[in-house]
Amino acid sequence: MRECISIHIGQAGIQVGNACWELYCLEHGIQPDGQMPSDKTVGGGNDAFNTFFSQTGGGKHVPRAVFVDPEPTVIDEVQTGTYRHLFHPEQLISGKEDAANNFASGHYTIGKEIVDL
Repeated sequence: MRECISIHIGQAGIQVGNACWELYCLEHGIQPDGQMPSDKTVGGGNDAFNTFFSQTGGGKHVPRAVFVDPEPTVIDEVQTGTYRHLFHPEQLISGKEDAANNFASGHYTIGKEIVDL
């Protein structure tokens, strides 16, 4: 089976990624909390959603994705949005401050702290 891992970086990447995962859930019949309704046949016929989602022991489907941004407000929008229960907290990585469009600050200080996590 093939697996696809999505990496969403920065404000635009996270906002587009959040919209994509909402669409993937709608296309595959997965609810905002990661559960699949019992009337859907898991593993029967078309299980293409396993390419994008991994199933936990409790039957929850979690996206194969990571969201990263040094500035926490965009990640906070994902954590408080409709699909907040879909993502595992370890998939949402944020820093404490914004690089303020300064490459040197983002690369050498703020970004370095996130990479060292």
